[in-house]
Amino acid sequence: MNPALNKPRLHTLLGDYPNTRALKSGALNSDVLEFDFVEAKVPNQSFKGVVREFEFDFAELAIVTFLQAKSYGKPLVLLPAVVGPGRFQHQCLIYNAERGHLDPSKLAGKRVGMRSYAQTTPAWIRGILQRDYAVDLDSIHWVGFEDGHLAEYKDPPRVERAGKDKQLLPMLLAGELDAIIVGNDAPEDARLKPVIAEPLAAAKAWCDKHQAVPVNHLMVVRETLSRDRPDVVREVHRLLMESKARSGGVARGATDFFPFGVEACRPSLEIIIEYAFAQGLLARSLTVDELFDDTTGAL
Repeated sequence: MNPALNKPRLHTLLGDYPNTRALKSGALNSDVLEFDFVEAKVPNQSFKGVVREFEFDFAELAIVTFLQAKSYGKPLVLLPAVVGPGRFQHQCLIYNAERGHLDPSKLAGKRVGMRSYAQTTPAWIRGILQRDYAVDLDSIHWVGFEDGHLAEYKDPPRVERAGKDKQLLPMLLAGELDAIIVGNDAPEDARLKPVIAEPLAAAKAWCDKHQAVPVNHLMVVRETLSRDRPDVVREVHRLLMESKARSGGVARGATDFFPFGVEACRPSLEIIIEYAFAQGLLARSLTVDELFDDTTGAL
C-alpha cells in the first residue's frame, strides 16, 4: 500500500464464503479504500506469508496462528471479525469403526493424526478433550504432516512427523492411525465415526455452557496500517459486517459462527487462548485485550 494515496488499495487475503461474497464480488464499494484480492481458493496455504513475510495489508488468518504470531511479537493486530470457515468442532475427530469402538475414554496410548499440530481445529479438539472429557493429552501419540505457520514454533517432542509419502485418511484406514482430525473436508464413508458421541448435541451444549463458538478464521491487519489509517480499518470492519448481513444473516435459533465486535468475540478468544497456552502452542500467555489496538479494540 502507498500511504501517500488518499484512497489506498489494500493487498488482501480473504477466502470465498457466503458471508464474504458481497464484498469479494464487488457488490460493496467504498469511498475510503479499494481491495486488491489475491486468488486463494485455499487461504490457509498463504498463512505462512501472512505471519512470516507480512505480505498482506489485511488478511484472513486462523486464530491459533494469530495467537502464536502475537506471542512471538509479530506486528499484526486482530480485527474482531470472524469470516470462516464456521462450524462446530466436536465432529472433526473421527475413527474407523471397522477396527473397533473408540471414544474419549479410550484415547490413551492411541495414535491421532492431523494436518498440523499447531492447526486451529486440533487445538480446539484437544482443549475440548482435556477440559470436558478429562483426557490426558500427553498420553496420546500425536502425528502431524506439516510444519506450523510460524517459523519460530517447533512441535513438542511428543509429536511425531508422518513420512512424506503418507496421507491422513489412508493411514487411518490401514490402522496406522487410530483416529484423525479433519475439517470441512471430512470424507463420506460409512466406516468413519466420530470419537465424541452425539457430536452435534455435544457441540451445542458446549456453546450454551460457554456462551461461545469455536471460532476458526478472523481478519488481521498490519500494525502500521491500523495506527496510521484507523479510518481504513473501521471501514473494512463495516464492509465485512455489511457483507455478512447481505448473506442472509443467521436464522432464528441457529448458531452464529461469525461474531463481530470485541465483546461478541471475547468468550471464544478467552477459551482458545487458554487451550493454546496449555498445549504449549504459545511463546507466552496472552490476554484478549492485547490482541487488539486502540482502533480495533473499539470495534
